[in-house]
Amino acid sequence: MALATVKTRALQGINAIPVSVEVLTTSGLPGISIVGLPEAAVKESKDRVRGALKSSGFDIPQQRITVNLAPADLPKEGGRYDLPIAIGILVASGQLQQQDINDYEFAAELALSGKLRAIKGSLPTAIACNTTGRTLIVSVANLPEATLANDADVLGGKSLLEVCAHLNNIKILRPYIRGKISNYCKSALDISDIKGQSHAKRALQIAAAGRHNILFIGPPGTGKTMLASRLPGILPALTETEAIATASIYSVSTSEFDFTNWRVRPFRTPHHTSSGVALVGGSSNPRPGEISLAHNGVLFLDELTEFDRKVLDVLREPMESGRITISRAARQAEFPAAFQLVAACNPCPCGYLGDASGKCHCTEDQIKRYKGKISGPLLDRIDLQLEVPRIPLKQLQRAENSKFKTENIRESVLQARNLQLKRAGKVNCELTGKELELNCKLDTTSQQLLQTVMEKLNLSARAYHRILRVARTIADLANAKNIEKSHLAEAIGYRVWDRG
Repeated sequence: MALATVKTRALQGINAIPVSVEVLTTSGLPGISIVGLPEAAVKESKDRVRGALKSSGFDIPQQRITVNLAPADLPKEGGRYDLPIAIGILVASGQLQQQDINDYEFAAELALSGKLRAIKGSLPTAIACNTTGRTLIVSVANLPEATLANDADVLGGKSLLEVCAHLNNIKILRPYIRGKISNYCKSALDISDIKGQSHAKRALQIAAAGRHNILFIGPPGTGKTMLASRLPGILPALTETEAIATASIYSVSTSEFDFTNWRVRPFRTPHHTSSGVALVGGSSNPRPGEISLAHNGVLFLDELTEFDRKVLDVLREPMESGRITISRAARQAEFPAAFQLVAACNPCPCGYLGDASGKCHCTEDQIKRYKGKISGPLLDRIDLQLEVPRIPLKQLQRAENSKFKTENIRESVLQARNLQLKRAGKVNCELTGKELELNCKLDTTSQQLLQTVMEKLNLSARAYHRILRVARTIADLANAKNIEKSHLAEAIGYRVWDRG
């Protein structure tokens, strides 16, 4: 009888939980059994491991092999346990020494030929492994992702033979040398491409500076989608902490991620037929949804009123908390979801309400039902609501010579954000009630103006706080120490649907 223990990790959300792979060989009928709450892909690991060992020229013990994945109450999924199971069998059969593997963690899928294949979640695994001081060994295909974790000791092998040769000090695996990574990817979309709409461009600048949610309302073809697509170009690059958090989500998801531009904020555009699970995440083994894939970036919902109302309402809690907890009968996972919502819709069913063309013939009941597709609580969480009117033909034909250029706006956004971070350590959209009282003090005239607006429009306390946050951002863009009446008046002007 021989026992070997190999270290690896299981994924729970974006967390990598330690798992011990215990391999015991005993007398009995030859075979491999895996216990410890394995799902189908893990149970099939025994066949992949047997084929990989045979193809690599190792001896398969003609004994009873029991593999325990501890802790036993943690669900195990995927092919990430193939390599640690194979290493455990080699140690238990005396083909490797136990002391050679104590300083390592392993995570890779095995091909029948013995080649190592990539797995999901190599970045969170590398981050967690780094806290233990052990070295992580993965497939070479996972190295560009896993080495995003600073100071993490990660090695990559092409095959089971290479890994064993390293453990036996025959041929040492070399550390991965990363190429140059762009800190910022310049957008090819410039905001100056949009003719007119200076009011909407100004609102976009405010939204970017304070990370405020924004809703564009207007007839078809007025540039709402173009405005939204220009937002990533004026946002600051991700900090290293933010970039690692966002990359970790993509690492455990099924979405492609460009790790060469990992400091660029994500921009997600789900279709209006998307389900609630597609937006917030789910399935029996919880996976991140669109709101988590937009973490530290932008979630753009075009044709907002075409989304199912129940689907939109699932956004309400994450918009406040910046995270989403997905609970299933056997599993629970939490994903970060601090996204900036940008939405666009028409003002009525036909799309031409208030348009100079006079095409709209919608009744008041039709317009009321149309607006009712967006619930009041969701609309209350959108800081900036503004109309994007039709552009006159003469202005459309005239060459655009505007101060609103992506490069200029990005510079002003960066300056405003630096003021916010210096003052409160966070952007304005995250200011709490006490921080608002401290940083958003109003003079008597401004207080009277806000009080009048609150009473006439019957606004909620949440809307009151959001108006203050927007006014604080406008003051920051003007480099003003205090909120002035003009800043507050502009912030109030961005509550279009609150004014009916």
